Amino acid sequence: MDIEVGEIFTLVDENNEEQEVEVLGALEIDGSGYIAVSFVEDIDENSDEDIDVFFLRVDNDGELSAIESDEEFEKVAAAFEAAMDEEQSCDDPTHNHD
Repeated sequence: MDIEVGEIFTLVDENNEEQEVEVLGALEIDGSGYIAVSFVEDIDENSDEDIDVFFLRVDNDGELSAIESDEEFEKVAAAFEAAMDEEQSCDDPTHNHD
């Protein structure tokens, strides 16, 4: 997966409107790549607790697709939440947690 945290790119929504999103996190779960993203506009205007985060699947070619099943969404959301909790509780000064 060649998408990096902090990367900003443009998605086209269901209304054919372009939206800039920023990658907040990236994980591999059961052999599939996923990213957590939020709208750049929301990040600029709100604190971390007030932004909407959504998840996208990243295929082997780097193409993005929506998560379509509730089961897959729950699995991905739980994995990202666990990763964020682990990062916040880590007190290793050699790790960069920005």
